Amino acid sequence: MPRIIDAHIHLSESPIDELIPYASINGLKYTMQELLHLMDTFGITSGLLLSPPIKGGSPLRNEEVLLLCARSDGMLSPILTVEPSKSSVASAVALAKRNGSVVKGFKIRLGYLKTFADDPIYDAVYDHAEAEDLPVMFHTGDTASHTGSLEHSHPLTLDRLANEREGLKIVACHFGNPWIQDVGELIYKHPNVYADLSGLIVGGSKYETGYSDSLAEQITRAIYFAGGAEKVIFGTDYPVSTHALALDLVGKLKIDSEDAERILWKNAARVFGV
Repeated sequence: MPRIIDAHIHLSESPIDELIPYASINGLKYTMQELLHLMDTFGITSGLLLSPPIKGGSPLRNEEVLLLCARSDGMLSPILTVEPSKSSVASAVALAKRNGSVVKGFKIRLGYLKTFADDPIYDAVYDHAEAEDLPVMFHTGDTASHTGSLEHSHPLTLDRLANEREGLKIVACHFGNPWIQDVGELIYKHPNVYADLSGLIVGGSKYETGYSDSLAEQITRAIYFAGGAEKVIFGTDYPVSTHALALDLVGKLKIDSEDAERILWKNAARVFGV
């Protein structure tokens, strides 16, 4: 079985985790034990853990993400979520400095909060990320909340930041869905922009198979436009999507085995240092 890295995972032990309904739709228990079992079952050798949203709109505290990773038998590494405030930025940078190479990057929730990626409030995070060669992941595309701002989560808003900070590794999460071709342009234009495939399919729809086929066609076109899959990274977004659905999507891409291997683990190993 080939090596696989899951670059986009959520988990908490909070009863008010807002991803619990997605877990229910997908028939998942949404526990550490289940996650590690599924990773083993599907040949996923390591993963990156991101804060899920907690009722009220705030993300799970980064300190709790670090504790969960410490209990994962070396399977999970933390990504620190950063909110658009001086205190959140300062806290995330300080936490990253204290934990050294354990921390593999940062996450900014565009669309859930009405700030753009190039807001100066994030400068200290970007400075640290560039200095330590850490990627910054950005939510892009559709939001799980009907009150989210698509103006702020549109992937093309990352173009300004990529122009300003050519040394910053930028990851557009969810391939900007539904603006998949726009992300194809971003990863073609900018050497420092990447995209992950996480959370693209939520189970339960009567059109699930057809939708997966449609997504595969769109992502394949974006990869062809970019000239290859060197900038595309696998992720599940557990529990929003299942491992089976996420891996099935990769299997539907009309790409060669070398690009499939890049997507499944080589790109994540290179970008995140895992």
